[in-house]
Amino acid sequence: MSDAPEAVNGEAAISIRNLVKRYAGAKGAPGKLALDGVSFDVPRGQIFGLLGPNGAGKSTLINTLAGLVMKTSGEVAIWGFDIDQDTRNAKRAIGIVPQEVVFDPFFTPAEVLEIQAGYYGITKAARRTAELLAAVHLSDKANAYARTLSGGMKRRLLIAKAMVHTPPILVLDEPTAGVDVELRRQLWELVEELNAEGVTVVLTTHYLEEAEQLCDRIAIINHGRLIANKPTRELLSMAREKLVVLTLDREAEPLPQHPAFLKSRSLGERQVEITYDKDRTNAGQVLALVRDQGFAIEDVTTREADLEDVFVALTSAARADA
Repeated sequence: MSDAPEAVNGEAAISIRNLVKRYAGAKGAPGKLALDGVSFDVPRGQIFGLLGPNGAGKSTLINTLAGLVMKTSGEVAIWGFDIDQDTRNAKRAIGIVPQEVVFDPFFTPAEVLEIQAGYYGITKAARRTAELLAAVHLSDKANAYARTLSGGMKRRLLIAKAMVHTPPILVLDEPTAGVDVELRRQLWELVEELNAEGVTVVLTTHYLEEAEQLCDRIAIINHGRLIANKPTRELLSMAREKLVVLTLDREAEPLPQHPAFLKSRSLGERQVEITYDKDRTNAGQVLALVRDQGFAIEDVTTREADLEDVFVALTSAARADA
């Protein structure tokens, strides 16, 4: 049974058009422009990544969706409901999991969920407290004081709290910040389980490995502007640089050099790292060029470009254009 409103057919999960947020400045002066004409859609049923450096505007955007920040101009629709014209249904269609772990430590997890359900006017018969605790693997902690939970348990409880009204959209703001590797993997599994059940997930993260692993599509914001919005695989294909690490038969002095190499550097112990443009050459050609310079190659390791390479390239280009 879903408490979320019936959506308008064919609408994106979230639709943002020309979103602008300028904060008020001191003594009437223009304040910071946090969002500068941002437009994009979050497709239904996907895990959508929202990335950007600190201060890029991600938190302002999420707080706008949550109703905590009033936009300066532009249009935002959540599950087909305009946040200004149909605020109630828009809010019921989204659950926000904040980065900060905030709830009353003297309530039990079951009480936290019951109270949150009451805020949404969900009748006791329609509440899903036990179901949600089971979904986030906290059934055995239902009646423990929340202050006794571990950091990972508290984060899972926040996810359950955001789901009490069965929203079709869940926004996770840095859900794995400050947690260990094993806990991060557990949270990844939970996100994937929720998405498999039909929940559209919007994820902000500083862990680019996390976005690469989980997200179907990624948008990147920098200095309040949208600088990329593509399927994850398409973003990865934008990375042109590739690395090959060679173990040579002897120390390389001088290092192998060629116009086809973007960079060549020593890693010590007869190892050399060569960076090349995969659109202009390939690993086989790189090896041949090194052999032509009198080196024998004992071992080869290659590394494909990852999301971090793309992220750095795009944000660096955006800074240069600013």
